[in-house]
Amino acid sequence: MKRISRLIAVVGALTFVVSGALSAQGKSSAGRPAQHTAVAHPANPSNAKPAEQHDSFRGIATKLGMSSGELESAYQTAKQANPKLTHGQFVAANMVAHNLGSKNPAITTPAILSGLQSGKSLGQTLTGLGLSEKEADAAERQAKRDAAAAQRAAPAENSPKPTTP
Repeated sequence: MKRISRLIAVVGALTFVVSGALSAQGKSSAGRPAQHTAVAHPANPSNAKPAEQHDSFRGIATKLGMSSGELESAYQTAKQANPKLTHGQFVAANMVAHNLGSKNPAITTPAILSGLQSGKSLGQTLTGLGLSEKEADAAERQAKRDAAAAQRAAPAENSPKPTTP
């Protein structure tokens, strides 16, 4: 019994010493409200910087024959309908519709976005709209190439021209 009393006294003394040392170092959290770190990304897409958002659509919008603001607005509208829609999926849907819409009138941006919203992949959506698996794969690859080329071309279009002396 005496051993237990001593053990309790030692543990109590150690707790007191450790809490005193931590308090002296300013690490005590007793009496202080919990501190939360700021979220690194905006919770609401409308809080993001508009210039950065428009820049991500600049080259693609030019290729599609619209302004980056119009494309950004269309993305925000589509994102409200399908919160899981990614920037890449939206760009691919627009590029595929742009590339194949004249050959196959069933392939439109709204039709592709509807397929994505229902949980299908881009390839599954395209096969559902009448393409073979091989054609769907080729369309996806071409859309990725076109989007990448449009993005690479965008900075060159908007950069200031060097002046010659």
